[in-house]
Amino acid sequence: MPNSMYFVISVVALILGYVLYGTFVQKVFGADDKRPTPAKTMADGVDFVEMPSWRIWLIQLLNIAGVGPVFGPILGALWGPAALLWIVIGTIFAGAVHDYFAGMLSIRYQGANVPDIVGYNLGNIAKQFMRLFSVVLLVLVGVVFVGAPAGLLSSLFPADVKASGAIYSTKTFWVWIIFAYYFVATIMPIDKIIGRIYPLFGAVLIFMAVGVSVMLFLNPDISFYNSAEMVNQHPKQLPLYPLVFITIACGAISGFHSTQSPLMARCVARESLGKPIFYGSMISEGFIGLVWATVGMSFYHGSPDLAAALAGGGPGKIVTDSSIALLGTVGGILAILGVVVLPITSGDTAFRAARLTIAEVAKYSQRPVPNRLYIAVPVFIIGIFLNNISFDVIWRYFGWANQTLAMIVLWAGAAYLYRRDKFHWICSIPATFMTAVTISYICYEPKMGFNIPIDYSNIIGVAIAIVAFVAFMIGGRRCGVGEPENA
Repeated sequence: MPNSMYFVISVVALILGYVLYGTFVQKVFGADDKRPTPAKTMADGVDFVEMPSWRIWLIQLLNIAGVGPVFGPILGALWGPAALLWIVIGTIFAGAVHDYFAGMLSIRYQGANVPDIVGYNLGNIAKQFMRLFSVVLLVLVGVVFVGAPAGLLSSLFPADVKASGAIYSTKTFWVWIIFAYYFVATIMPIDKIIGRIYPLFGAVLIFMAVGVSVMLFLNPDISFYNSAEMVNQHPKQLPLYPLVFITIACGAISGFHSTQSPLMARCVARESLGKPIFYGSMISEGFIGLVWATVGMSFYHGSPDLAAALAGGGPGKIVTDSSIALLGTVGGILAILGVVVLPITSGDTAFRAARLTIAEVAKYSQRPVPNRLYIAVPVFIIGIFLNNISFDVIWRYFGWANQTLAMIVLWAGAAYLYRRDKFHWICSIPATFMTAVTISYICYEPKMGFNIPIDYSNIIGVAIAIVAFVAFMIGGRRCGVGEPENA
């Protein structure tokens, strides 16, 4: 079957997933518009600010859709059409459910961040662990989402400009510009910069996603080839499981999203808006992932050619070359800018979420500007230091930590439903699966993991996942601590 049909079927499946399964998830959770939301009960003009639902949806999409749903699917395309299958299934049954519960539980817990959400449902030890884990992950996200957009921006300048030594054409220049923007966006009220500039970013993002996908079908230089069925097409025959489930993270499921959903949970006027804002934005990110996975499989006509292109410049070069080839110079530049805004609009809110998480632990009011600076300045000093470490090293640790956080949040959602005798399977099944994936990966990974043979790694992963599920069924009803009344 040609890749064009895989793409079309996948897009239709995402739409049906939102309409059917998204409605089911909302019903199981029990969204209730009679409950007042934190945007109304805790309004402070800084972080708790009621905003129109369309604006919240757009900000949520830009917050969660970093470089992951572009670079990850491009790398995942090396495995062939199985990448598209994971994006669809992962988005509908895991990623969107994860994002929905992260957002809705934050609403029920008066705008709580992910450590408190986990603590209320999995216990105090889990809460304390998540406080450190989430801050570390957020700073890592902020750092990895500096280098990628800086590199893409510097690539837009012609070779003669770079040869002239123009400082504005260098990656270092754009690194500092992006850090400066992140700092301002981190300390300013959410509706003053993020709420105002994101609609413009959103327009560029939509042009990128729609323009590239349409031109895949209309550009005469693109010929969709017939892919083998769902088999491993990786040139080096790297195992599809669990690697593709870690490689394609943000386009299917991402724990980073759980740190972002509370930011928007503090701005939502009614609980019924949770489906389009949280579940719907993840479906939209899944679409972006499908676009770039299809580019990877079709623009380069197979995994060997794609691997060669990646060796010559990485995913950033794929984005630059394919965008200009599909949309021309002007359209290609706009598409590249659409990719650039993804990590930038995730990096700024990553640092913001880190500030809020630290403030929550320290019980430090964030209304006064100096209080925000006392936290933000040290965090950015650490971020600038980490930016000097190899991108590949940081990304490797981020990828595993990202999916591990997603697994923990899904277990928290499952416990929330279990204690209320609701259909916990919508969270506990993907939580069990992601437990197996993350454990298998860290056991197998040769550079940052334990370098255990893949067959043994998978056995260990499945065994620990089964133990986790049994422990959940036995103790899941009583492991929460300090949950607010009527949550």
